[in-house]
Amino acid sequence: MSEDFSREIGLKAARKLKARNSTQGVWFGLGMMGLVGWSVVVPTLLGAGLGIWLDNHHPGKHSWTLTLLIAGLALGCLNAWHWVDKEDKEMRQDGENPDD
Repeated sequence: MSEDFSREIGLKAARKLKARNSTQGVWFGLGMMGLVGWSVVVPTLLGAGLGIWLDNHHPGKHSWTLTLLIAGLALGCLNAWHWVDKEDKEMRQDGENPDD
């Protein structure tokens, strides 16, 4: 029991030291926010632009703009989720291997 506790404390201390010595500080966080933001914005705007073009050239009962805007937003959110999940997995792996 006490060995598990000591090992857990050691891992947390090593993780804190690694975080302090890491160069990935504020700039990494801002870059990640930018990556997530653009991965949502770009497909949303592309969907809206394609929808506007389709509405002008092939008008119909339903709005292509709204439909493709929502589809682009959903695709962008899935893309952002993918990037955040990937970074989370990398951080967890780094936490399990503090000797790296």
